[in-house]
Amino acid sequence: MISLQVRKSLNAAGGEMLLQLDLRVERGELVTLYGPSGAGKTSTLRMLAGLLSPQSGQIRVNGKAWFDAEAGINLPPGQRNIGYVFQDYALFPNMTVRENLRFALRKGEADSKVDEQLDVMELGALAGQKPATLSGGQQQRVALARALVQQPDILLLDEPLSALDPSLRRRLSDHLQQWHRSLGLTTILVSHDSREILQLADRVLEMREGKIVRTGSPQEILFPDLKAATLQMVATLLSVIIRDDTATLEVAVSYPVWPQAQLRLTAAADTVAGWQVGDELIIELTDAGYKIGQRR
Repeated sequence: MISLQVRKSLNAAGGEMLLQLDLRVERGELVTLYGPSGAGKTSTLRMLAGLLSPQSGQIRVNGKAWFDAEAGINLPPGQRNIGYVFQDYALFPNMTVRENLRFALRKGEADSKVDEQLDVMELGALAGQKPATLSGGQQQRVALARALVQQPDILLLDEPLSALDPSLRRRLSDHLQQWHRSLGLTTILVSHDSREILQLADRVLEMREGKIVRTGSPQEILFPDLKAATLQMVATLLSVIIRDDTATLEVAVSYPVWPQAQLRLTAAADTVAGWQVGDELIIELTDAGYKIGQRR
């Protein structure tokens, strides 16, 4: 179990912000930190990884003190057995893709683990290239592969799939779920993507201004306005075409998570007046078909 009770003053966009946390993550749990930019999500990961020191408090993992301000304990990052995927990838620029992954191996471990991750991440053809020659999405896959090669106890993911195209994002999201379960990882994910959170997270911690303001299931945190007694979907408007009195809408469903996430719907033209691409919609299934409206 991870127990983190810390305080840290941070420089935020609006001035100084006090990061004040009291959270617990059970072994084997996958938890998402969710909230606006600047809420302290990345700083939370960095403190757990040993890259940022709290000013006071404790961090304990499975009963062992990783940080204790009063006792003067601050375990170095290399002794924390954490895999970390950074927002900016943090790849070694002078190493090839294969060498970046090999660097994460423990002494004496076989290269077969590197080959496995190169295959799963679809990086085999790029193994001899250096990071500067790769796209953002390719670098992100290398960073994720490097974090998994070392088979960590705890996996920290800071927007790990954000630079990937939708098809690859879905495949790697499935792989992440499999790795988390099969390797018995404890995973903390920072994400703003509702489909990703709904698929992966056991629990969501919503952060604002350095504090955890709500804790609950992905559905409770992301869609608190849905009615429990009705079958509803949340979708994003992709396009709308109006002919005469009828509007044809293309929407991408974000909840519930479906393999086929796009639908084509029709509605009265006056119903969709003022709607714009990107608007979030609620679709309520009824005996007569469905009702559609903007999510307020």
